Formats: sequence, structure tokens, C-alpha cells
Amino acid sequence: MARSVLDNMLRGVAGGLILMAGLAFGQEVPKIEESVSVGYVMIPFTVLSEKGLPLTDLRKNEVRLLVDGKSVRSDMFEKSENAPVSFTILLDASGSMELAGKMDSARAAIGALLAHRRPGDDFSLFVFAETEARELVPFTESPAAITNALATVKPFGKTAFFDALSTMPERSRLGKNPSRAIILLSDGIDNASKLTRNDLARMLQGVAVPIYPLGIRDPREQRKTAHSAEELSDLDLLDAVANLTGGKLHLGNQPQEIAMAVANIEKDLRAQYLIGFAPTGQGAIKYRHISLRLAGRVHDVRVRAGYFGTEPPLVAINRERKRS
Repeated sequence: MARSVLDNMLRGVAGGLILMAGLAFGQEVPKIEESVSVGYVMIPFTVLSEKGLPLTDLRKNEVRLLVDGKSVRSDMFEKSENAPVSFTILLDASGSMELAGKMDSARAAIGALLAHRRPGDDFSLFVFAETEARELVPFTESPAAITNALATVKPFGKTAFFDALSTMPERSRLGKNPSRAIILLSDGIDNASKLTRNDLARMLQGVAVPIYPLGIRDPREQRKTAHSAEELSDLDLLDAVANLTGGKLHLGNQPQEIAMAVANIEKDLRAQYLIGFAPTGQGAIKYRHISLRLAGRVHDVRVRAGYFGTEPPLVAINRERKRS
């Protein structure tokens, strides 16, 4: 399928995500009350081998799409291996990032991401502290534009993590590529948001872009020193945000850890698959769970959790029996 067609589909997606492990937010995830009209449900996913490496040779007949446990007819199966990616970089610029070299680590991570760029990749840069995220650099293919803007960032103030992240999925759609990702760099602390965790969960229900948080913290930190419940639960939140959007949380503040994290994110995004379908327009607009049934050689899958909309095009039972 032509990239322009895929891009138009992605821009028209109004599908939603819900937290499968909703308790990570501390409470039940609230439902969206307003009606949502879904034009097309696009489902990016990554499959992993037993060794945790992305599989790049998956075939269409090895994937079965289900919605609420029932087989669905998909009209698209695309492999986006080595395709260009639109990266939305969201950088925590609050005062806590000035401690222990955290901002230097974040800059190093962004530098590594830019160093891995491939033809067609574009990047945007947003920063946040006490308020919603502020755009420093709109989408560009120039790494110099990002690095020059990074040099002007000075950590200050408290952290409005929830407020900042809630605005990013929509902004990420401004990238030119069908494959998109939000790279979140933060130490995982929120102490200034107007939004609550449940507010954030509700707003993320419309996300169709994977979020990859890079927690600028020592992975061994929790075992070495005591931390407040707020700090530790924020790390849980970062992990939950990653899981519900099909991304993955990485922790690190040392050069080797950062390099490994960025390399793993790159591997994921360069080995994505896209599967999709158009809802029928029949039935109630409600949350519907998405799942994939995959070949036995697949050990794990990262995929969005569901969508809000009408009924999917189900595979007729009698047709399915004939094929089996």
C-alpha cells in the first residue's frame, strides 16, 4: 500500500487504547463519554522471538486478528521494516532533571537517536516543566535544529508530567511518516499537574502511537535507596503508558545503558507491522478489545489494546469452519 494512503489512514484513525493492566494507574480507567466515529482502525505491532529480538519475516497467514475474542477480516497487512519514522521527542526540563547529570543523560539519548537516523526520518522536540509541553522544534529532518535547540534548555521548576503527556499524541500526527513514535525522556516524577492519573488514562484512550519512555534513572536505584511511594508509582505509570500504547519502558543514566536503550527502540520501530480494518458502522460505539493470535515461533507481541467504535467486520462462522 502506498505510503500516502497509509498516512491518510493514520491521520483518520480515531481508535482508542485502554490500559489492560489498569490498576497500574491506581484506579479503574474511566470511559470516554462522548461518541467517537472511527473511520479506520490501524494497528501497529511488533513481534518478538524467544530471545526478545524483533521478528522481521512474519507472514500474513501467521497472524489472526481478533476483536473481543472474535475473528475479524483485515484488509491490510504491511511490513514497515527499515521504513522512515517520525519521532516526537518529549523532554522533561523540570528542576529535578538538573540533579545527578540527568539532563546530560537525556541530551546523550537524543544525540544517540539522531545518530541512528535514516533517510526520511523526521524529528520534533517538545519540552515541559510546570505546564503543558512547549514546542521547540517542529518536525524536521535536520539533526542540527534539534541539537541547537537542546543547548538552550535550562531545567527549572516543578514537573507537570500528566499535563504534558496528555497533549502529545495529537501533536505526533504532524510527522510525515506512517510509522510514528513518542520518545519520552523523564525521571518519572510528577508534582505539578492539574490532571490526575485517571484524567491522563482517559485522554490516552485515543492514542494510536506507541510511547517509549526512557526513564533517566539508575535501573538499580530502587534496590539501593529508599524512595517515596510517589516516585516509585510514577515509574509504574511510565511502564503502564508504554504497555498500553505498544511501546516499552527503558531505564538508564549511564552512556552504555542509554546507547542500549536507544538501539532497542530503533530495532522495535524498524521492524513494525501494520494490520487494519474498517469498522462496519453497525452496533454501539463502545470500547472493543484487540488481540492477535500468532504463530508458535512468536514469543511476545507489543500491540495497542483496543479501540472505541462500532462493530468490526467479523469472519463468518461457516466460512471459518470451511477453511479449518
